Amino acid sequence: MTTPRHDPRWTLAACVLASSLSFVEGSVLNVALPAIRASYGAGAADVQWVVNSYLLPLSALLLLGGALGDQHGRRLLLLIGTGLFAVASVICALAPSLDVLLAARAAQGVGAALLLPNSLALLNAAYEGERRGRAVGIWAAAGAASAAIAPLIGGGLIDTVGWPAIFVINLPLAAGAMLLAVIFVPESRDKGAARTDYPGAALATLGLLGTTYGLTRWSSSTKLDAIAIATMVAGLVLLAAFLWVEVRRRDRAMLPLAMFADRCFSGLNLLTFLLYGAF
Repeated sequence: MTTPRHDPRWTLAACVLASSLSFVEGSVLNVALPAIRASYGAGAADVQWVVNSYLLPLSALLLLGGALGDQHGRRLLLLIGTGLFAVASVICALAPSLDVLLAARAAQGVGAALLLPNSLALLNAAYEGERRGRAVGIWAAAGAASAAIAPLIGGGLIDTVGWPAIFVINLPLAAGAMLLAVIFVPESRDKGAARTDYPGAALATLGLLGTTYGLTRWSSSTKLDAIAIATMVAGLVLLAAFLWVEVRRRDRAMLPLAMFADRCFSGLNLLTFLLYGAF
């Protein structure tokens, strides 16, 4: 019989609370952008970077965050990412200027890149077989539900309290996730998966950063300038180099490409790519 301290349902609860931070923040912020713009007297292009400064480190560091969890412990990285997200949320709420807000948003993106892949990896370690699929489904459904409800709650908070309140609501979620993780979630790691793949980690991070920055700059200005083209091309070249390194490293790769031989794995990643591309 499973003891309460090792009951995987507590792992599911902790992972849902932690990942909800990213899902909530990604949807509620769009409601607050007009208020943030008025508060700082900023232009529309400047305020758009409140969103982009979060997405850039999240996109660039997501693979690295998962690899660090494999090596150093997934619960540890979940705690670090959630704690960083909470601290950055406080700074966002108190930011005296737009520049400080942008820096704190970037820190939130780093935190999300650490907690998201490791919350899913902890679920994968806690469950097996059909129960694993059910747990991942609950995790995904909870994220979608929180993203749908967040703008409604955020709109009310902005009208009554002010836009900084949308960052304060992250604190109870983060506190609950960290408390459950410390008490109930066992540590999980796989040292052999990504221990020595520093070239792959560097190439993936820089490649995703360049590609995402180029696309972000293009969408923000609606003009495909030389800098956007150069960073996108550089990012694609670095991602191609990343794939080449992963092929050579085989089982020691941060992202073993043999996994894509599984049709379910490839299909799920393709669906996720199309979903978030549309989003």
